[in-house]
Amino acid sequence: MRIALVAGLHAAARRQAVNDLLAAVPRSISVHHDMEDIGDGAVHRVVRDRSGPAESEQVHLDHACASCTLREDLIPFLLRTADAGRHDLCVVESWDGVEPRLIAENIAAQDELRLATVATAVDLAHLTADLGSNDDLSDRELDIAQDDSRTVAEVLNRQLEYPNAIVLHGSGADSHARSLLGQLNPTAVIVRSGSGLQGFLDGRFEPESAHARVNPAWAQYTDHAEEQGVRTVTWTRTRPMHPERLAEALEEIVAMSLRGRGRFWLASQPDTLLVWDSHQDLLMVENGGPWMAALPDAAMDLVSQTRRSSALLDWDPVVGDRRQHLAFTGVGMDTGALLTLLDSCLVTEAEAGQEFHNDPFAEFSEK
Repeated sequence: MRIALVAGLHAAARRQAVNDLLAAVPRSISVHHDMEDIGDGAVHRVVRDRSGPAESEQVHLDHACASCTLREDLIPFLLRTADAGRHDLCVVESWDGVEPRLIAENIAAQDELRLATVATAVDLAHLTADLGSNDDLSDRELDIAQDDSRTVAEVLNRQLEYPNAIVLHGSGADSHARSLLGQLNPTAVIVRSGSGLQGFLDGRFEPESAHARVNPAWAQYTDHAEEQGVRTVTWTRTRPMHPERLAEALEEIVAMSLRGRGRFWLASQPDTLLVWDSHQDLLMVENGGPWMAALPDAAMDLVSQTRRSSALLDWDPVVGDRRQHLAFTGVGMDTGALLTLLDSCLVTEAEAGQEFHNDPFAEFSEK
């Protein structure tokens, strides 16, 4: 049975994309787990076809959370539906604050199911404002767990960068939205609501390829010329950054773009690849594991082929794959000032080889 996964923070846009698929494909149904009352321990499964709701019931879970809903109810429901053989397509409509990757990987792991496409639907009236928002999901009552501290911008970026199709809904600056979305996810096909989403149902979505494409530990980013005020600039250098100067500049760097992603090299942690993941004013730094150049030859076979291939593209005869490789996307962004600020954080020739005992990023050296 074919599966189409439709994600998105904007409920009306998401629902319209689902309706378009139901109307276009005979013998199709949709399933949606309503998590509006998840704080009270209740999750409802709603099944629809083109004529309207066909089934609605509360599901019983070990814990009322998104991962338990996926594992204990969604996947078993899809397998039962596929086994019954009455439907050619099931459209999985995700909840507002759910990112598509986990759902896609679990669906694709089932031999009885074919994940045909992953689409994210967006409302043009809210796209730019939400990408620039400082709101937490909880501020809008969209959080899906008691300790869900994610932001609106963070979730929306992940929903936009992962799929192979983006569906535009409503009125707004269409050309500006296409420029912004095309730079956040250059591989996605952008379509208008009601036009052609069913054309993606003949293929197969590959979660492994999608993950390889979006993982900043090895993704390869490129510049995009300014279009409709939107610009993406990539900063690549083969010198490490000074930990204290970077820490002092972080707030200003992050504030200059809507989205920042990539990997960076810190002089105080020469063997550790650090991942940069910024959304508006939120920055997350994570340990991405060792640089390939820091690994013994015997460990190379334990590294994924994607990581090895990316490291070869980055390879420098002196420093190996160690480098700065950061991409920043913004609207009206002062790229000259951003690049100058980033360059000012690099270790100078006089500082090269020094030991840095005061490391504000020391916590990220632990795996």
